Amino acid sequence: MTRVFGVMGHPIDHSLSPAMHQAAFRALGLDAIYAPFDVPRAQLASVLQGLVAAGIDGLNVTVPLKEAVLPCVDALQREARILRAVNTLVIRQGRLIGYNTDVEGFAKALAELGWRPKPCAALLLGAGGAAKAVAWALTRTRGIRLTIANRHRARAEALVRWLRRQRPGCHVAAQSLREAQVDGQDLLVNATSVGMHPGDVPPIDVTNLSRRAVVYDLVYHRTTPLVQAARRRGCLATNGVSMLVYQGAASFRLWWHREPPIAVMRQAVERAIRTRQAG
Repeated sequence: MTRVFGVMGHPIDHSLSPAMHQAAFRALGLDAIYAPFDVPRAQLASVLQGLVAAGIDGLNVTVPLKEAVLPCVDALQREARILRAVNTLVIRQGRLIGYNTDVEGFAKALAELGWRPKPCAALLLGAGGAAKAVAWALTRTRGIRLTIANRHRARAEALVRWLRRQRPGCHVAAQSLREAQVDGQDLLVNATSVGMHPGDVPPIDVTNLSRRAVVYDLVYHRTTPLVQAARRRGCLATNGVSMLVYQGAASFRLWWHREPPIAVMRQAVERAIRTRQAG
């Protein structure tokens, strides 16, 4: 019997998850399909109820539904409960179990670059949902000194207060994006949307960034101006394709209880990006 999976969001046309998961299903010979579902927030509960009644096996959840889906879920995995955001749903006997695989996706993306958790100075740009997952992953490392810089400083300060409540004793501070400096930073992470659109400029000047610093940009649609500037500086820098793949791989494991074909999933994402850029 064909198993059915999908991704919910609004809009959903931009999602590369269907290409990624369908490629994984084909590579392993799995009898399954993965479909996109464009679901406005107001219709979320009714659409989700219908999908569960129809026998769907699992779902990914993307913006703007990661928090909106919480009241519909029967149980939450620890990190989804702490972050108050769900990006993966597992359906078992009609019950919805919510997970957040963004933290694992980011941690594995950094590990792929050779980054190992250690006391260091890190600068995180952005204070939205993606930044929250990144900050949670980074502050697991004892001794890390994290600065969160956001265009609206008040939002960065709110994220800092949340982190201090969740991780008492962590070294974390807030700044406005205008105040942020890259001097002395070992790790720079962009969790803003700057870089998604042609003509965007880097969200921060990397002229004084150490050449030994690692730069990770969560934007995955292209090699962003920030990544390009960091590479010219001599830094190890990459976009967010690896995080997308690793969070998707974690979802795959939850659904199938087996190892996903990560190389195939990455190739599918990169191929889909090239196709869109060519179009």
